[in-house]
Amino acid sequence: MDSTGLEAELQNLEDAGLRRRLRRVESAPGPEVTVEGRRMLMCASNNYLGLAQDPRLIEAAHRAMIRYGAGSTGSRLISGDTELHEALEKRIARWKGTEAALVFATGYMANVALATTLAGEEDVIFSDEWNHASIIDGCRLSRARVSVYRHADPGDLESKIIAAGPARRRLIYTDGVFSMDGDVAPLPRLLEVAGKYDAFVVVDDAHAGGVLGKRGRGTMEYYGLSPAPRIIQMGTLSKAAGVEGAYVAGAKAVIDYLINRARPFIFSTAPSPAAVGAALVAVEIMEQEQWRRDHLRALVSRLRTGLRERGWRVPEGSTPIIPVIIGEVGETLRLAARLDDAGIFAPAIRPPTVPPESCRIRLTVTAAHRMEDVDRILAVFTTEG
Repeated sequence: MDSTGLEAELQNLEDAGLRRRLRRVESAPGPEVTVEGRRMLMCASNNYLGLAQDPRLIEAAHRAMIRYGAGSTGSRLISGDTELHEALEKRIARWKGTEAALVFATGYMANVALATTLAGEEDVIFSDEWNHASIIDGCRLSRARVSVYRHADPGDLESKIIAAGPARRRLIYTDGVFSMDGDVAPLPRLLEVAGKYDAFVVVDDAHAGGVLGKRGRGTMEYYGLSPAPRIIQMGTLSKAAGVEGAYVAGAKAVIDYLINRARPFIFSTAPSPAAVGAALVAVEIMEQEQWRRDHLRALVSRLRTGLRERGWRVPEGSTPIIPVIIGEVGETLRLAARLDDAGIFAPAIRPPTVPPESCRIRLTVTAAHRMEDVDRILAVFTTEG
């Protein structure tokens, strides 16, 4: 007997088509992967620039492990810092155009650190309704008042700020590129509102770094904006960079404050030498190898256009996150199964990841894909469209 009731709850998820199971990938990340013995076209990876298998990153990771060991062994404040971690932070700050940067083990930790360290009971956080779960959780843990504004709506944001009244500190939090729809935040207008009400703006650039902007610097560069003291940029090293970890980039005072007060930084083991060494090389490649973004944009344009021509519901956009909105759970699962049968790895996205009645197939392409791969995807959607 299941005295905890968990089996019954799992069965409820099963009945609703919402139970999830892990699928075993038996090869290195790339445009094609081996999934439980089958060779499949990978269309669900955030490896946007195709760097996860780059020999230069692998060699850098190996060199870092030889010199610094397999693990960091503790918090940087307790077990000591390394030149490697400092070098990565300086390189990220130079890339993002900020005074300083600080690396974290994960993007989730970085977002929780920012929200809980910069905001408290006397403060208000204004959060886009489509922000990532890590931002939502950080807001909840901060004990600040939280006001959720309509997605990408600066007018609603301003009305929420006025309604919230006085606060010690105001924090506007937004994804740069939203992870499920792939749209870009209206950052210039958000900054205008922030300027009127003396607010900080935190931009989660997890899906924008390496992808947007001439040198891959993200949402700020995409809009031609310059860094400023009240703009804080968070990003990950696990997507376009092809490694793991995250960073916060901003004013030196913000970074120093995080070092002293951010619990996810203070009480966590530092990112491993291998990840940091590989990330150093990845940042250099992301900034310098523009051809990767050019090829990626061409693939994205072909796939988006082809899906729309075949009658599928695909929101406007230009990022490599391409959602095919289906709506109902069962229909989405059936489409995911057809894709799977065709050797295309693109799982169904269901609640709680997306709201009910907005289930979808979230397609992604990377710079490692070819035009022939896009045509292979479109062939399945042609058959079923």
